[in-house]
Amino acid sequence: MEPNVYLYIAVVAGVTYLIRVLPLTLIRREIKNTFLRSFLYYVPYVTLAAMTFPAILYATDSVWSGLAALVVGVIVAWCSGNLFLVAASGCLVVFLVEMLL
Repeated sequence: MEPNVYLYIAVVAGVTYLIRVLPLTLIRREIKNTFLRSFLYYVPYVTLAAMTFPAILYATDSVWSGLAALVVGVIVAWCSGNLFLVAASGCLVVFLVEMLL
């Protein structure tokens, strides 16, 4: 028995549509709860971190070079805040660690 691919696509499209439309239709007034506001404020940052953290570690030949680049990138971002310096220092650290390993 072959699964109906079109049914799967329709279900995924419906769920995606509902996820995007329901908050707009159900929540019409401003959210005043401070806990919920702070939770919703940090959702994009947490989502981005959850998507990029594994990619940082496994994008290189060695997990150690990815981890070293992550540590150096966090330190450079904390000190300077310059995205170009963060990317350049991460690339340089990966290059040097891969040369040593």
